[in-house]
Amino acid sequence: MIEPLTTALDTTPPPAAPRQGTIERIPKWLNLVPMVMQWCWLGLRHGSLTLPSAVNPRITAGGLVGDTKSEYFACMGAHARSRVAQYAMLRVADDALAIALAAMRDAGLAFPVVAKPDLGWCGFGVRRLDDASALAAYLAAYPAGESLMLQRYLDEPGEAGIFYVRHPDQPRGWLLGILLRHYPQVVGDGVRNVAQLIRADARLHRAMRNQREHECQFDPDEVPAPGDSVRLSLIGSTRVGGRYEDGSALAGEGLLAAIEAIAHDMPQFHAGRFDVRYRSLQDLRGGRFTIMEVNGAGSEAVHAWDPKYSVWQVYRMVFAKQRLLFALGAANRVRGHRPIGALALVRYHLRQQRLIRRYPPSN
Repeated sequence: MIEPLTTALDTTPPPAAPRQGTIERIPKWLNLVPMVMQWCWLGLRHGSLTLPSAVNPRITAGGLVGDTKSEYFACMGAHARSRVAQYAMLRVADDALAIALAAMRDAGLAFPVVAKPDLGWCGFGVRRLDDASALAAYLAAYPAGESLMLQRYLDEPGEAGIFYVRHPDQPRGWLLGILLRHYPQVVGDGVRNVAQLIRADARLHRAMRNQREHECQFDPDEVPAPGDSVRLSLIGSTRVGGRYEDGSALAGEGLLAAIEAIAHDMPQFHAGRFDVRYRSLQDLRGGRFTIMEVNGAGSEAVHAWDPKYSVWQVYRMVFAKQRLLFALGAANRVRGHRPIGALALVRYHLRQQRLIRRYPPSN
């Protein structure tokens, strides 16, 4: 079924639309306090703080933390795999460049490719590589012994995150929300340079100020011609100044049927977000897209971060999603799927955070 959606899509927001939502101006640690409090309450109520780790039994911790990109692809059947952009996996070791080039040939990949950590988060370490020398530099900076993915670069202009849910007792699922990502960019006026245009935008200025050195690559002294846009990052995360728009009004039978067919080709997959690229909103609405990656129970229903929503509206959506995760975990626990222990969850989290700090910068 398609659950009722309470928001309308505005694909071309008017100039007066807020560029920075109230929720984004709150420190992240403070943002998390109400979510953690509700999570603890739900954990006490259900007798397990880690119950959502049972939502997707075939994925590490259900996709809460510690899950890898390759896990989701590995559990896919032929149909689901056919919707994924070609990729190659490798582990960084001696002769990494030769191994990587051979893996690319075997997978039918050619430059440019996108390199991304197998165990990643929020776009850290994601980098477009245009030639073998760029690949060699990336591999040299990558943590030895860790796995990474090389994936076909997708030039489709649109990017979306589609959050899918299916209760274990039900044959069909629904779309909890659809996110449209807008990449961080500035539009030239022929007078100001890129650095000045960034400072004039509250979201971009805050985000760029907090970036690692060289993580977003652009020429700050460039003066774009009037109307020319300069994209500041490969990724569209809010941490680099991207903007999220709620595209939930795009949900319809065509898109749901496409996602449903993919999800059903992933055994015991009950909740997660499909990050996809698409040519047009019409294509997306009709289920014509290419999957970049899949994220599990821990992925945010990030359509809630549309700047048009108030803090109360954001928390209402986030709280509803957390209640849903505990309900799905409880249903799977009845079926014999045990959640992981709290210490194991902490270990996964700490390892992931350690690796994130060691990844090469994104671009």
